[in-house]
Amino acid sequence: MNVLVAGANGNTGRLLIQFLHEAGYEAYGMVRKEEQKQKISELGGTPVLADLEGDVGHAAKGMNAVIFAAGSGSNTGPDKTTDVDRDGAINLVKATENFGIKKFIMMSSIGAGRDPEVMATDNPNMKHYLQMKKEADEYLMQTELDYTIVRPGGLTHDPGTSKIKVADEVEFENIPREDVAKTMIAAIQEPNTFHKAFEMVSGNTQIEDALKQV
Repeated sequence: MNVLVAGANGNTGRLLIQFLHEAGYEAYGMVRKEEQKQKISELGGTPVLADLEGDVGHAAKGMNAVIFAAGSGSNTGPDKTTDVDRDGAINLVKATENFGIKKFIMMSSIGAGRDPEVMATDNPNMKHYLQMKKEADEYLMQTELDYTIVRPGGLTHDPGTSKIKVADEVEFENIPREDVAKTMIAAIQEPNTFHKAFEMVSGNTQIEDALKQV
């Protein structure tokens, strides 16, 4: 199965490429710069040069599933957040539909399914980010794709435990990026996650079992 990862050069994206390769998938990593391609190859993936803010049709062609794991980053302004986290995600969703690909997995954010005004009470800088994530998620939900929207809590570089907690809404806690990546990969072929969005943090339930209870 061919799986495209948008944001493959990011911290979670690189884990996705590595874990997809280890799980026997053909991993394709979308990157924006020529110098980023080598790292994707080293992780066992095939690099694809494309920009979410431009034409991504050639990147989606021939894929069986698409994972959006891109983000504008914490050092960019609101305009870039809009361009990448909302418009870039929607751009990739449209390309996925155009090629008849059914499976799309979105890495969103905890709180994106709630009221951004309320969620950003303690951190006003998060309001725009959550609003853009929310709008991208809502666009995806209106499609006929077999989507899964994963909304993790605070991302860490701690070793994964493969144990998580999922629900429509969970209390904000942290979760290792490794466990988020493994959850998104498990969702590719877990029908119980199709057409669903859920928040997730570290917990006591094995990933596969947790997804069957979503």
